Amino acid sequence: MKKKVSDSGIEIKPVYFQEDIPKGYFLSAPGEYPYTRGTHPDMYRGRLWTMRQYAGFSTAEESNKRYQYLLSRGVSGLSVAFDLPTQIGYDSDHAMADGEVGKVGVAIDSIEDMEALFKDIRLEDVSTSMTINSTAFILLAMYVALAKRQGTDLKKIRGTIQNDILKEYAARGTYIYPPKPSMRIITDIFEWCSKELPQWNTISISGYHIREAGSTAVQEIAFTLSNGKAYVKAALEKGLDINVFGKRLSFFFNAHNDLFEEVAKFRAARSMWAKIMKDFGATDPKAMMLRFHTQTGGSTLTAQQPLNNISRVTIQALSAVLGGTQSLHTNGFDEAINLPTEQAASLALRTQQIVAYESGAANTADPLAGSYYVESLTTQIEKAAEELIGKIDALGGSVTAIENGFIQNEIAASAYEYQKKIESGEKIIVGLNSFTDDEPEPEAAFKVDDSIREMQSARLKKLRQNRDNNAASTCLNEIADAANNGANLMASVIKAVEHHVTLGEIADQLRRIFGEYRPS
Repeated sequence: MKKKVSDSGIEIKPVYFQEDIPKGYFLSAPGEYPYTRGTHPDMYRGRLWTMRQYAGFSTAEESNKRYQYLLSRGVSGLSVAFDLPTQIGYDSDHAMADGEVGKVGVAIDSIEDMEALFKDIRLEDVSTSMTINSTAFILLAMYVALAKRQGTDLKKIRGTIQNDILKEYAARGTYIYPPKPSMRIITDIFEWCSKELPQWNTISISGYHIREAGSTAVQEIAFTLSNGKAYVKAALEKGLDINVFGKRLSFFFNAHNDLFEEVAKFRAARSMWAKIMKDFGATDPKAMMLRFHTQTGGSTLTAQQPLNNISRVTIQALSAVLGGTQSLHTNGFDEAINLPTEQAASLALRTQQIVAYESGAANTADPLAGSYYVESLTTQIEKAAEELIGKIDALGGSVTAIENGFIQNEIAASAYEYQKKIESGEKIIVGLNSFTDDEPEPEAAFKVDDSIREMQSARLKKLRQNRDNNAASTCLNEIADAANNGANLMASVIKAVEHHVTLGEIADQLRRIFGEYRPS
């Protein structure tokens, strides 16, 4: 009989029995430590996961139209995609922004853009997730400033910033500053939000992009939880209370096509994080719970036979729900070709709603618990991930492992092996290397043109002409003082955006102080 292995290299037996579950393995109830079976006793019987759709393109006004469309169709949380210049701290009129404005997300240069993005949307009525890292503190400042303009009680604001810079160095690349000042900014956010924005999730420690870069499921949770340990250590060194900031840590995982491995991955990650936080000294149960958002796997989508992606996304969404996710984004079937059209975005949301209301998957907590296969796979993934975290700890932790290239090399090796299997036909991708047809690949139906940069540049020129430039200069000097003196940056950045200082101006001021990261 031919040997079968999961994408993580775990050998899969032809059949599983009780003896395949390790002796002494204790399966606690949902809502009980170590939360393998879920963070709440009744899971989705009490409340369904938040249904998010990731959207953002062109100008703030155009993105707002898509948000209104999604909200009208039952989305319960918004998820903002930002364009590349916004992600790496350049205003739309900067030379480095040429050709990229509004392309992979929305261009946000100032508080005025943020106001246009959420026009006619009360921030206290929605939960907003922002996929932003090196400039997360600036975008959060703009969001807070907008909430204040709306007269909203900041204690009621709910949402998440990704704010996970370590995975940028390891897998994605939208970093600005070197690791140490970047970690300082992140802990400033932890500290400020614990006092001023208590319902805000201050970081979404992301395995998603690690998986998109080519990691296995085991590597995804090992590298993600190792990064989480680095953030916890940095917060503890700053003197923060683990039982306070620990409650506002969240995670962001990928969902791929191997249904059972993905379910086991989510269950293993919860168990591992609870033990990690307990070892750090957490005593509040909520500070030990791993809460996570899931997005279906972008890298699994094919431009060939794109309607097949509907089936892939359905399997992936089901794995996230069976694995106990707290929120979910489902990709559009056309995202390997272009930004998702309204039809694709609507169908992706309907996929979640069918899983929620028609599949029966939400009727009971952790429905796959007790499966010999799933329980065995959960323990094997946990063991393999713990061994990999042990290697990282021996190197000195995630920051050192990233600086010396260990994590990047591990991901690259896995990506290479996976691609070899596809090209040899060992790994079958329907419509790509097997069951193909002669139809040409469809052309992009939804593109963003370069005129967006001209519009944003004109808006910036008008903003700088009409604002009090002396006040803007004073605000930038205050940011520099806070950066040099070790003071928390958030208050000075919020003041700056309220005085119409732009994202690029704030990022540049800190570039002059912290420098820019250059990978060796």
